[in-house]
Amino acid sequence: MSDFQLEVQQRVAANGRDPALLEAGLAFLLTSAEHRYSYNFAWLGRPIIQYPQDIVAMQELIWNVRPDLVIEMGIAHGGSLMLSASMLALLDYTDAIESRQMLDPSKPKRRVLAVDIDIRAHNRAAIEAHPLANRIDMIEGSSIAPDVIAQVHEAAQGYRNVLVCLDSNHTHDHVMAELEAYAPLVTPGSYCVAFDTVIEDMPAGSFPDRPWDIGNNPKTAVREFVNKHPEFEIDFSVDHKLLISVAPEGYLKRVR
Repeated sequence: MSDFQLEVQQRVAANGRDPALLEAGLAFLLTSAEHRYSYNFAWLGRPIIQYPQDIVAMQELIWNVRPDLVIEMGIAHGGSLMLSASMLALLDYTDAIESRQMLDPSKPKRRVLAVDIDIRAHNRAAIEAHPLANRIDMIEGSSIAPDVIAQVHEAAQGYRNVLVCLDSNHTHDHVMAELEAYAPLVTPGSYCVAFDTVIEDMPAGSFPDRPWDIGNNPKTAVREFVNKHPEFEIDFSVDHKLLISVAPEGYLKRVR
């Protein structure tokens, strides 16, 4: 580890020991959420509906983990798919340079597989027209339906390094079912990221038109899941680095 990397590690650890700093980060998130802050950003032309901090975190994870396949639950406008696909394209490019082989953009090695219960026609059209579309496969259906789970598992066969993101229905039961279905596909050293765990930290009733709330959300599911599955651990270093995140305690690393 370089001196700079060690300094970063020490600073991040110090962040986690500073209650005032942690509280300030959460205060910003709660206040900015009232103004739909996460809806202001795009990745390569597609709305991503994420906080910039989590966008940077996913960039770091994908670059460091170097997955062959990213599986995403939830599509919306497709911005997160473009983030994953663009990072996978960079990984393919760097592999080609290191191996001194020609890169054929028409035959991408790394891919994104995405599931959504309702892929709106205009979003599907925009995603399919995007320059990165040949890296993306989409499945329409409930992420916890047995046939969809079977399709995803079949599609994941043959990939050596898999990263999973969960960002669809945010109720406890739904996320728990997704974790049980898809976390086993995550390879050791990689991550399963459960977004919107921050619902547990927001004021009760923050989502009056949604079924999730305090006590019924991704964070409650994550906590139950890691208690049952010691092969996964919450990577608190990501939380302490970001300070502002919709996924506190949601970055789950497979350690064995």
